[in-house]
Amino acid sequence: MSLLEVDDLRVSFATEDGIVRAVDGVAFAVERGEVVAIVGESGSGKSVSAMTLMGLTRGPNARIEGRAMLEDVELVGASEDQLRKIRGGSIAMVFQDPMSSLDPVYRIGDQIVEQIRAHEPSVSKAAAMDRAVELMERVGIPRAAERLRSYPHEFSGGMRQRVMIAMALSCSPKLLIADEPTTALDVTIQAQILEELRQLRSESAAGIILVTHDLGVVADIADRIVVMYAGRVVEQGTLDEIFYDPQHPYTWGLLGSITRVDRDRTQRLPAIPGLPPSLVKPPQGCHFRPRCPHAFDKCPEVPDLAARIPDVPGHLDRCWLEPAQKRSLRQVGDQIGLAAPAAVGS
Repeated sequence: MSLLEVDDLRVSFATEDGIVRAVDGVAFAVERGEVVAIVGESGSGKSVSAMTLMGLTRGPNARIEGRAMLEDVELVGASEDQLRKIRGGSIAMVFQDPMSSLDPVYRIGDQIVEQIRAHEPSVSKAAAMDRAVELMERVGIPRAAERLRSYPHEFSGGMRQRVMIAMALSCSPKLLIADEPTTALDVTIQAQILEELRQLRSESAAGIILVTHDLGVVADIADRIVVMYAGRVVEQGTLDEIFYDPQHPYTWGLLGSITRVDRDRTQRLPAIPGLPPSLVKPPQGCHFRPRCPHAFDKCPEVPDLAARIPDVPGHLDRCWLEPAQKRSLRQVGDQIGLAAPAAVGS
């Protein structure tokens, strides 16, 4: 049994403009000790999917359907009391913006101690404070015992993100969700944070969900990749399958837009044409169809997320094209990419 199994997760929000289908039938699993990266551009449903697992998208205007099993606990139908015990304990989350995630009027040490004692009431305040010092030292914060008395605004962005990771690790979670943990950080700090995630995985066999749009980070740490577009999973597979044999045109566009140090820098990076669709009135059939130069008469039908390559059952995609066609069409020049509409013959 997987650590986490998500099946047919659907999240919609009622707005003045209509129903926003933010997550539409998402399914994936996370094994113990595995890093699963969820990638896609802004608005694809990555963060909503992750926050729904924590119960953070519930509200009077939200409708949540589907199933999400964390071992033997069903998260979608869990009560608020159950979720309070799970959040920060069994599941921890590193949010995208640490400044808005930390309470600005409480000292850093007090916030870490509060989380520890909320899930482990038998731990004394002094013992919890000692653990907080160890955690902050572990994530590379200098003079940790002294910095415990600092407020969030006294830390840099990278240091605040380290505090969030220390807080997430405080109760040894079974599952860690990291939502854009390296956004706006320099590459040195980014590398250190990724090393902390690797260390967590190796020491505790925790599963990690990494939500990001940075494919460089994904290539560095992920075991499997889930590619999302307009609320749906359009492709998923192992790191090598997605990077070296991608099957969905949207994935080709993402890979083609990565800066390569071994390529000519005088040319502009190719961009995916158009804009992401409205989730109030999404396109009929394949959501990527209006932006795809390879769309044809079958694309107004919704393709299933299915294994389409013989002998590779774990590599799933949502595209009607045959695998042989895909391998031919995705080759743009000497690399994988999404062809410009004008360059497509039919």
